[in-house]
Amino acid sequence: MLDGSLLARWLSAAFGLTLLLAALRPSAAYFGLTGSEPLTILPLTLETEAAAQAHYKACDRLKLERKQRRMCRRDPGVAETLVEAVSMSALECQYQFRFERWNCTLEGRYRASLLKRGFKETAFLYAISSAGLTHALAKACSAGRMERCTCDEAPDLENREAWQWGGCGDNLKYSSKFVKEFLGRRSSKDLRARVDFHNNLVGVKVIKAGVETTCKCHGVSGSCTVRTCWRQLAPFHEVGKHLKHKYETALKVGSTTNEATGEAGAISPPRGRASGAGSGDPLPRTPELVHLDDSPSFCLAGRFSPGTAGRRCHREKNCESICCGRGHNTQSRVVTRPCQCQVRWCCYVECRQCTQREEVYTCKG
Repeated sequence: MLDGSLLARWLSAAFGLTLLLAALRPSAAYFGLTGSEPLTILPLTLETEAAAQAHYKACDRLKLERKQRRMCRRDPGVAETLVEAVSMSALECQYQFRFERWNCTLEGRYRASLLKRGFKETAFLYAISSAGLTHALAKACSAGRMERCTCDEAPDLENREAWQWGGCGDNLKYSSKFVKEFLGRRSSKDLRARVDFHNNLVGVKVIKAGVETTCKCHGVSGSCTVRTCWRQLAPFHEVGKHLKHKYETALKVGSTTNEATGEAGAISPPRGRASGAGSGDPLPRTPELVHLDDSPSFCLAGRFSPGTAGRRCHREKNCESICCGRGHNTQSRVVTRPCQCQVRWCCYVECRQCTQREEVYTCKG
């Protein structure tokens, strides 16, 4: 299971791998040939060995658990895809929460403290991270960046006689299997692990729900006698919007505690929602985000966020909420931007420079 501390290490290491990943890309000495070089200068063996060493180092820098590191080393494309997934997930999180008190602040101590608690925000981070990894892996397979997978090859379509499976579909089947194995699952006795695992699966399920079949028609004079079809994932921004809605309707679940030992027992189901049948898992059967703890206000600087003092806001939209009733400052400034742009033949855009005065609103401390 990808627990809070591991997820924190994974996120931290990912942003520091930009320079290292450059070493994974083939050098000009191998691909930038002119045709006149003597064969003796082509470093084929050394290049392969160097690429393998760089790939292993990238996996080691991610500070994964033993099984995860082994899975990472198995395919040269995994390390770069892991980093891409984390970066994509973090950016989408920041975009979805840009108007909120908690704006997905993931710097150092705030991230580490947040991942140790079972807040709604933590649930979203687990879901968006697993969704990002599933999405990035499926896309990497279809783009040819992975050695152990390729395009989707599961033509589960109706009216097969009128369809041809073509194009290059995003390989969700492989990526889903990889992610579930990569994240793993801990004992059901571990209360927090069960909740985290549930939220991980929510992210994967949202990716699956967004798969669409894209088709291209073939035939005489534009007729559609035969269609070539492939599966395609929804844009990740749509996934982020869906998970943000689930965050807003997240369910709080509790636990029964043995007061004599202080140990947590089974999760008590959320009110008004269907849970597992019988004496099975009481978590909701529907893909809802769940959390254990009430979130802090995020108004003041503390362990979980830097607070909202000095944060920019929109006067008519969210200043009152983000500034937590403290009011906001107004600053007037003059800005110059391109305007009245026109496309000129051929081939450039011509713009005028327009100056205007605008007001900037920031929360009081």
